Amino acid sequence: MNKIVVAIDFSECSINAFLHSLSIAEHCDGELILLWVQKAASEKEKFENGSRDVSDDIQLAFEDMIKKYKPAHPKVKMSWKIRTGKIYKEVTAEAKSVKAMLIVTGTHGASGFEEFWIGSNANKIVTSSHCPVITIRGGINIQRPLKKIVLPIDSAEETRQKCSFTGYLAKRHDAKVFILKLYTSRLKTMRHKVDIYAAQVAGYFDEEKITYSIDQVDCENISDATIEYAAKIDANLIAIMTEQETKTSNIFLGPYAHQMVNHSPFPVLSIHPIDTLAAGTGF
Repeated sequence: MNKIVVAIDFSECSINAFLHSLSIAEHCDGELILLWVQKAASEKEKFENGSRDVSDDIQLAFEDMIKKYKPAHPKVKMSWKIRTGKIYKEVTAEAKSVKAMLIVTGTHGASGFEEFWIGSNANKIVTSSHCPVITIRGGINIQRPLKKIVLPIDSAEETRQKCSFTGYLAKRHDAKVFILKLYTSRLKTMRHKVDIYAAQVAGYFDEEKITYSIDQVDCENISDATIEYAAKIDANLIAIMTEQETKTSNIFLGPYAHQMVNHSPFPVLSIHPIDTLAAGTGF
């Protein structure tokens, strides 16, 4: 089964991310691994907090969660795990150890436990992960089926590599991919490069029999333009490369990545070039 690691801190936001992962698991024959990461306590903290281990509470919370949602999702295998260490390192390490196809995490929230970590670690998880990551904010309606995926294409060579995993999700959900050509320059050579990359992606989708359309927009801020377009079509997911536009001021590893992950009102699928090279996209 395709393993999906879900980062949980029991905030409303992380529960929302869990529900989103349930839907994906159902369509992708997925197995969910619910992960809580506990910060290693110093001897002083252990003394001040007493001998009671918070992991007992976490275990009960996980068991209650699975008991609550399993009846409605009988085909989805769910298990839980507790790790100790730095949050983002343990989340990505767990995903790597089980060869997960995906990590799903929230980006904002407030936890009833002492350890509130989802919001502050989401970007670190994205940049450190060896597999694709879906980040989802609290308040997003996760009950809607995944039917519209925005795939922004820019002038960076790596921009095409996200089409393989995006196409896989689209196929599994019978979704349509909206290829969005982003022109950040008026230079004909740069615009032509975007056109070529978009055509190559379209060709790949034709071969895979994936439904798509192509649109375009001139912009300065590719995150803002992508989010605005997603709102226009009422999208369910935005798929980005973490290294888009590395040769211009629009760097997805910098403030634009944080803007997309932290402020997008839509779930964001972040993919590293290395994630898709292993999948063999041919690009």
